[in-house]
Amino acid sequence: MIALLLAAAAVPQFQDIAALDRAVAAFTGRPQGAEGGARTAIDARLRLRTCATVALSWRSDAHDAVVVSCTGPDWRLFVPVLAPVAAPTAATAPRLAAAVKAEPVIRRGDPVVIEAGSAGFSISREGVALTDAAPGARFTVRVEDARAPVQAVAVAQGRATLPGWGE
Repeated sequence: MIALLLAAAAVPQFQDIAALDRAVAAFTGRPQGAEGGARTAIDARLRLRTCATVALSWRSDAHDAVVVSCTGPDWRLFVPVLAPVAAPTAATAPRLAAAVKAEPVIRRGDPVVIEAGSAGFSISREGVALTDAAPGARFTVRVEDARAPVQAVAVAQGRATLPGWGE
C-alpha cells in the first residue's frame, strides 16, 4: 500500500493545456480561430509543470500575442493572436499601395546602367540583371570585373541606382 502511494506521488503532474486554451479565449474575449482570438490551440504535447496561478497579459500594445506565464514553476508561453482586419485608413494606404505587385521594369538578362551620385559627384556602371525588378525593388546585377553580383534598386527600364542613393 505504501509503495502504491509513493508511486502515485512520483508521477509528475502536468498543466491542463485545454484549460490554458479556455483561459486565452476568456482573456481575448474571442474564440480560437476568430479575429482577435488565438490563431490555433496550444500544442497538447507540451508537458508543463502544474501551476497554481497562471498569469495572462498582452505581449505588446499591438495585441498580437497573449503571454501565458507561471512563476512557480517557472514557464512562459506566447500564444499568437489573429489580427483583426481593419478597413484601410489614411495611415495604412501607403502600405497597401506598396503591397500591390507592380510590373517589372527590369527583367533577368536585361542590360542595366547603375547610377549613383550627388552634387559634384556621379558614377555609373553597366551590368546585366540577374533577376526581375519592379520600380523601387532591389535586385542583383552582374557587373564585369566584379567578383560578386552587385545589389541595385530599379528606377526605370534599363536604369538602376545603388541602395541608399535616391531611394
